[in-house]
Amino acid sequence: MGAHWDQTQYLPLAWPFLALLALALALLLILVQVRILRYAYMRLGVSSGWALVLLAASLIGSSINIPIAELAGGDFVAPGEVSYFGMRYVVPEVFSEPGVILAVNVGGALIPTLLSLYVMTKRALWGRALIATAVVAAICHMLAEPVRGVGIALPTFVPPIAAALVAAIVSWEELAPLAYIAGSLGVLIGADLLNLDLLPTLGAPVASIGGAGTFDGIFVTGLLAVLLASIAQRPQRG
Repeated sequence: MGAHWDQTQYLPLAWPFLALLALALALLLILVQVRILRYAYMRLGVSSGWALVLLAASLIGSSINIPIAELAGGDFVAPGEVSYFGMRYVVPEVFSEPGVILAVNVGGALIPTLLSLYVMTKRALWGRALIATAVVAAICHMLAEPVRGVGIALPTFVPPIAAALVAAIVSWEELAPLAYIAGSLGVLIGADLLNLDLLPTLGAPVASIGGAGTFDGIFVTGLLAVLLASIAQRPQRG
């Protein structure tokens, strides 16, 4: 397992995109102190201080994949870069071919899932969260596309809009937390978990649940969904 661990740790995006997105995240860290983003996290029950910690942990965790299984596979795409919807994803190099290494990404799957479970428990949203997540998962499953060498990919901005709309229909009072939960878990289930059977055929040496970590649909969808929901729910000044 030690050799496989080494093979699964890699930067998910090409350097130019990683640098730009790291800059965008730095700006987000500053904006956490601004009212709208602070309000968004407060709607989740998370303080602005913990928001900084979660964003930083997600960035660092985006390059950490925890191997959990090996799937039969072959005909791997050569190491390099693969483009999808304007983004350039990295196809990692492997030094042996035991099959497809199935892993869980810390920044793109583990942290959003734990935060979603925390919010569901704290705000007693299990029933409504289940409904919203199921709808978003169905939408994401329809939109998800297999990308050779990378895995399952989604257009970045469609799922958060869907999550915010579905959450608004299910419960306007709990719009922001439901949008985050449905956005994060809906993408995880609909795009990744429901397509596990396709992974051995995609030529990706590492199939990471959570995809490109911080910049995968899961993390970005959750963050954007809660921002959209919070903006829509902000009380209007008279």
